[in-house]
Amino acid sequence: MVLQHFDREADPGEVSRFISVHGYAIIDDLADAELMDRLATEVEPFVEASDAGRDEYDGQFTRRTGSLIERCPASRELVMHPTVVDTVRHFLGHATAQQLHLTQLISVGPGETKQKPHRDQMAFDFFEFPTDYHVQCNTMWALTDFTADNGATHIHPGTSATDDATAHDVASGQATMRRGSVLFYDGKVLHGAGANVSNEVRQGVNITYAVGWVRQEENQYLACSQEVARTLDDDLLKMMGYQQGAFALGYVGDQQDALSKLRGEHTKVKVIGDIAQNNDDIRTFVAELGPN
Repeated sequence: MVLQHFDREADPGEVSRFISVHGYAIIDDLADAELMDRLATEVEPFVEASDAGRDEYDGQFTRRTGSLIERCPASRELVMHPTVVDTVRHFLGHATAQQLHLTQLISVGPGETKQKPHRDQMAFDFFEFPTDYHVQCNTMWALTDFTADNGATHIHPGTSATDDATAHDVASGQATMRRGSVLFYDGKVLHGAGANVSNEVRQGVNITYAVGWVRQEENQYLACSQEVARTLDDDLLKMMGYQQGAFALGYVGDQQDALSKLRGEHTKVKVIGDIAQNNDDIRTFVAELGPN
């Protein structure tokens, strides 16, 4: 099965709508070679220090390297790439806020077997979210070319709304793509890494996003030290979770704004009616609730 590709000028809304139907989308050549070269250089020593997986699911010839915000400045450009951020916010726009969920370089080595197909939202304690409610939007950037031989990700299109028995009967297609391209896939679609029968390591930068009210898979407040966090710009910090995730979620101490706390300031959080810019239901609820 051949998967759908978009060019780098694709409209984020169009990409988001495609993901909503098919569970995935691929944008070709979105990051330039210079950025990917910087990232490869920055992450290399940390990959060497990463252990291989513990079992067949993690991959016995696969290394997973996290804390990319702190370790690899180039990764911050991928996290905040305008096309990606706009697509994510469109796809997860049913929630008050969106946040970074995970940063991880996945290095699939020669000899790795095909990963068991799975759905990423199982991380939320296997909670059965409604079929039409998405809690995450994932990306996989190709740091090396993704080929059929080196383990390009298998996607089972259209399985986001199907049960497991039906989903496993749906044929998969591999997300083959050039270096600098990016695969989007939602948290419900059945997918898994392919077998690496080549002599080279396949490397993908897995950056995922979630609605603001769930716990992040990678704890961004410890994965990135406060010393480094204070050097980052506000937009990136808000994406990392230094914002309200929803009504009354994420404040510090006496209802202090988390970003303000990091900056050494003393600003109280905004009420949900202020941060839910286009959500009339929430603003109505807050108005009816009154002061407390």
